[in-house]
Amino acid sequence: MQTIVECVPNFSEGRDAAKVDAIVRALLDGPEVYLLDQEMDADHNRSVITLVGSRERIGEAALRGMGRAAELIDLNHHQGAHPRLGATDVVPFVPVAGVTLEDCVRIAEEVAEQAWLRFHIPTYLYEAAARRPERKNLENIRRGQFEGVREEVLTNPARLPDFGPKFGEGGLHPTAGATVVGARKFLIAYNINLATPEVSIAKAIAKKIRASSGGFPCVKAMGVDLAARGLAQVSMNLTDYETTSIGTVFDAVAREAAAQGVSVAASEIVGLIPRRALEEAAVHYLKVENYHPDLIVENRLAALQSKIQNPKSKIEESSIAPLHTLAERFVDAVAADTPTPGGGSVSALAAALAAALGEMVCRLTLKKKSYTQHREAVQASLAKLAGPRARLMEAIDRDAASYDAVMAAFKLPKATAEEQAARAKAIEEASKIAAAVPLETAELAGEVGRIVESLRPITVPQAASDLKVGLALAAAGRAGAVENVRANVPLISDQEWIARLEAKLRALE
Repeated sequence: MQTIVECVPNFSEGRDAAKVDAIVRALLDGPEVYLLDQEMDADHNRSVITLVGSRERIGEAALRGMGRAAELIDLNHHQGAHPRLGATDVVPFVPVAGVTLEDCVRIAEEVAEQAWLRFHIPTYLYEAAARRPERKNLENIRRGQFEGVREEVLTNPARLPDFGPKFGEGGLHPTAGATVVGARKFLIAYNINLATPEVSIAKAIAKKIRASSGGFPCVKAMGVDLAARGLAQVSMNLTDYETTSIGTVFDAVAREAAAQGVSVAASEIVGLIPRRALEEAAVHYLKVENYHPDLIVENRLAALQSKIQNPKSKIEESSIAPLHTLAERFVDAVAADTPTPGGGSVSALAAALAAALGEMVCRLTLKKKSYTQHREAVQASLAKLAGPRARLMEAIDRDAASYDAVMAAFKLPKATAEEQAARAKAIEEASKIAAAVPLETAELAGEVGRIVESLRPITVPQAASDLKVGLALAAAGRAGAVENVRANVPLISDQEWIARLEAKLRALE
């Protein structure tokens, strides 16, 4: 497959294996879709299925599963520890290879619309696909669960789904409820079981560590009663493990539990987890001073295999190759007589280089025994820089692609009133994306700048000039990205959207 999208549908059935197997068969009953993982939990009464498929096929696979789940699951008879809104409760799409988050947003929108048209299942859009700010977070949509939302949509227009009946024309599906569909980055579902049946302790810990209550960033948490096992559980979603790692939340939960005289019984991963997340946890607990990814033999082998399959010239593979050859192709592309890559891509590259310089300084410092007292803080900063750098590198291509999409929209036919309306809508939507990409670049550049600045007093003085260069690049990346955001605003007529954008720009500036 040239493109790979992960889809992780959650179904409200975790006790009847025959039903879950039937749903999985439906999911896989098509080309270019593959099963990575299948998990059932009787206490939660929930199954989590992990699929990968091509950009063109993964949405149709999800719809097959949703249709089968609607036939087999009746929420009126469903009980479990996990909150739920639908037979197919949530369907996230995650970019893996050859696709962007915006691609996954479009897949989510198509699936959400088709679920309503085909199965009469109302759908809500969340995370990156959300059309309302309050619906970005899943818990806001699912508040009240099936029974509560079923009643509220009949009296409160604000709770109506994004695709479904209009106000006064009906409510949720009578047995399948509603489904939340969205696009997001990779998420780790991680649970910690406490050696106590007191769910109030788990709830108190969850409240203390989750981001919405002032705890750790990118952590969602709730307390769950595992009645069948006589345990209480802190059930979590880590939406950015590079910002808050599993090691960090494990330590926090264990510490809070110990303060109440409770120990940790075990922890569990639901679904799949990136190898890097477990590597970082191992490094965290083993306190490996000289860790870097190349110490992992599988990583070395993967790099070797890639070189064998994609051979380059001896000069390119040589360690003595001139550094300018690594950047020459991109610089030549910027210098060419084409509008892309342009200022937005260059801004993303500048901020990515700032992050890379920060990472270099962190690694140089970690080699020095005299900086042992700062080791934990430097390691934390090193981990925090990797994620923004990767996203900024993606933004180089995304920025160019978003501009190309605007130009393509301008070339649409406009001979009739209908064509003019469709063209105007396409320009509006493409321009929003073209503004959103550099906005994210600006936010990431600001984040990188703050991290690099924090390194100045705790890293080796010999690298102080590298940090200064990094700060200058981060500032340039942020300023350049802001200019690219503003360049797209005149093409957008949605004043409410512009107001939210301007508020974010003011915060950045």
